[in-house]
Amino acid sequence: MRAIWKGAIAFGLVNVPVKVYGATEDHDISLHQVHNADAGRIRYQRRCEVCSQIVDYSDIDKAFEEDGRTVVLAKEELKAIPAENSHEIEVVQFVPSDQLDPMTFEKSYFLEPDSTSPKAYVLLRRTLEDTDLVAVVQFALREKTRLGVLRVRGNVLVLQALLWSDEVREVDFPALADTVRVSAQEREMSAALVESMAADFEPSDFTDDYQIQLRQLIEAKLDKGEALDTDETFGVTDNEASTGEVIDLMEALKKSLDRKRAASGRTPPAKTTAKQRPGKKAATDSSGALG
Repeated sequence: MRAIWKGAIAFGLVNVPVKVYGATEDHDISLHQVHNADAGRIRYQRRCEVCSQIVDYSDIDKAFEEDGRTVVLAKEELKAIPAENSHEIEVVQFVPSDQLDPMTFEKSYFLEPDSTSPKAYVLLRRTLEDTDLVAVVQFALREKTRLGVLRVRGNVLVLQALLWSDEVREVDFPALADTVRVSAQEREMSAALVESMAADFEPSDFTDDYQIQLRQLIEAKLDKGEALDTDETFGVTDNEASTGEVIDLMEALKKSLDRKRAASGRTPPAKTTAKQRPGKKAATDSSGALG
């Protein structure tokens, strides 16, 4: 890995020099565009609409337009913004991790100690472990001032970039009005389905099927060329997924639960009511969506 940035965590009067690395990578197969008539590569050119010349990246500036007025901002002017020149990851407060909305999570970065003595780095990491808190930080990276948190992953500090509060949209869908009614029986059946599918999450148990099948298609195409038969390559599948609205919710829940029980080799228990089940309280009618 190559460090993308160097700076220091400002933890009160403690300074923790660090190197920043991208923590994630894209595993998607890279495809490019070609002309379907002759397989010629499609190239895009940066052409000026005023002089029609093709422009190099080095000759491109940025601009802002408002009310018919345009302001051109040169690279040197953008680099002069004070926040852009900051190489400090400033700790501003410590909060419980459950107060963070996952909707705001952005890219993650690994932080490596950039000092002959990593003691301050280890101290901060152990402090986060001992207090079971995450550190809210502010920093600048790639022409943007960012909000983030420091958390621990194994023995490494991770910088998790966050969206600003005004970058998450507010929504109010009319279909989710308080008039929606969900019966106790529907809630009970839904809970039983959830229970039948509950397990500890292991990310390695899941695979990117599209990328696997794309690789399969590429290899079959290399082997058979234009004579490729996609039905032969992938097999004909029976897709039972419905794209329409579920009319009978109880029937759909029952079929789903029966299918899960059959797959796990479990036999359906004798039919009982919620009141007859030990340790279970009867669900009451409630308004709102399933969830």
